Amino acid sequence: MPQDHEFTGTIATTSGRLSIYAVGMSAGIFLAISFVLCVGFGLIFPTMTMYQAWLPLLPGFDWISLSSFFIGLVEAFAYGWFIAILFVPLFNYFAERAAK
Repeated sequence: MPQDHEFTGTIATTSGRLSIYAVGMSAGIFLAISFVLCVGFGLIFPTMTMYQAWLPLLPGFDWISLSSFFIGLVEAFAYGWFIAILFVPLFNYFAERAAK
């Protein structure tokens, strides 16, 4: 019986390797939700926005129009996939080497 603090889910495949799809979707959706929350926060508190930090990271993003919002949303999701595509193979490689 699992304890309250034990993790019973998995982000790994049956072989014990991380799944690029699972990590890509998780990271992409996490960053997209974070982007939406940050834009919402910036609209509620306009003197405390962080959009200046996003400008070099999100090409085409400009504070704030509907088309710019969707560009930023798509790019935030794409960054999640970029992270997964780089991280998962590296993690699987080094985890495999550490297990030997």
